[in-house]
Amino acid sequence: MLQPEKTKYRKQQKGRVRGMTNRGCNLAFGDFGLQSIGHGWITARQIEACRMAMTHATKRGGKLWIRIFPDKPLTKKPTETRMGRGKGAPELWVACIQRGRMLFEVKGVDREIALQSLRLASHKLGMKTQIVERGVSLEAR
Repeated sequence: MLQPEKTKYRKQQKGRVRGMTNRGCNLAFGDFGLQSIGHGWITARQIEACRMAMTHATKRGGKLWIRIFPDKPLTKKPTETRMGRGKGAPELWVACIQRGRMLFEVKGVDREIALQSLRLASHKLGMKTQIVERGVSLEAR
């Protein structure tokens, strides 16, 4: 699964994910893309599940771009541990997603197959998404 090789600090504070993104919100590589409408965290496991579903749906044809990377560590304390004694150990990695962020892009497959693969990927995520097509405005759909 995806995670950084090295970070400056092992643990981070949670923070908040708010507002619209102003970078990474347009199709840059592919002809079809999956764009977030909501905001929140996407775990490395969810990204891997999306990748596997899309690869299976496209029968390993075309090209797939993953436009997000889980670079934020989330910590968790062991079960049945009393309060105190500091912060827990890093447990999983997440990507912070703002509204409008392009998550995945696909190119080199038929329109129906691309839409099907992106729809399958959207079911693996815990946030609202929309499928974007190059040359088709959002108002026209």
